[in-house]
Amino acid sequence: MEDAILVVFGFDKTIIDCDNDNWVVDELGVTVLFQRLLPTMPWNTLMDKIMAELHSRGRSVEEVADCLRRAPMIPRVAEAIKTAYALGYLIHNFCCSWVVSDANMFFIETILKHHGLLECFSEINTNPSYVDEEGRLRIFPHHDFITCSLGCGLCPPNMCKGKVIDRIQASSFTEGKKRLIYLGDGQGDYCPSLRLSEGDYIMPRKNYPCWDLICNNPQLLKPQVREWSNGEQLEKILLQLIDRSITADQISPNQLLVVDCKYKTAPVSGSALPWLLGVPH
Repeated sequence: MEDAILVVFGFDKTIIDCDNDNWVVDELGVTVLFQRLLPTMPWNTLMDKIMAELHSRGRSVEEVADCLRRAPMIPRVAEAIKTAYALGYLIHNFCCSWVVSDANMFFIETILKHHGLLECFSEINTNPSYVDEEGRLRIFPHHDFITCSLGCGLCPPNMCKGKVIDRIQASSFTEGKKRLIYLGDGQGDYCPSLRLSEGDYIMPRKNYPCWDLICNNPQLLKPQVREWSNGEQLEKILLQLIDRSITADQISPNQLLVVDCKYKTAPVSGSALPWLLGVPH
């Protein structure tokens, strides 16, 4: 399909309404230690250190997971994600969603699974993490910046979202996906916005660092900018952009189709998707 859409979500303050690292640090009572160590090491390394400290205090991984499940979601964003996913089912691979985040896999998967959203994403690009044999959560950098620098002056040393977008675009173009919608809020989301092309869309959260950077130099961007302030606006704008592409391609939503996703592959018809929402206008 010529004009299929790839929707890329940030995570903190784009899907959830907080920074998930800070949420865990504050909720589990290690804020003072975190603030003391923050000037001494990279953020990603610090979070691994904090997980070691929590483990030494007898706090289990399940306690960390319970804390993550309480993290606040931005209202209506879950509905927007589910609708985009439903359209991906109804119209074979027309709309596919990914996460690109400088959080970590355990945190993101725990939250998405709790809200029934994990299967909605074809791929999650973030810092790897796992629970070791002692029951401690280990967090590692997406990129080994000790061995080799990313060479990006806009992104933290452990992850350049712009390079991730380059890879996504290269692989997606091979499959026929040519239009990209990127949603984000932070300074790290500015780099990928510079990698987008005409015909793409950047959806920055208004009055957040990415939006500020875009407003300072709007001439540097090729994609169209669609700002949002809350989940209702995000849902409306995102689904209108998807709906506009469907209308332009004159695609019927009454097809029976199959889509490959990271967590589920199954045939489905419109009647099997009771939560498919109408597109706000």
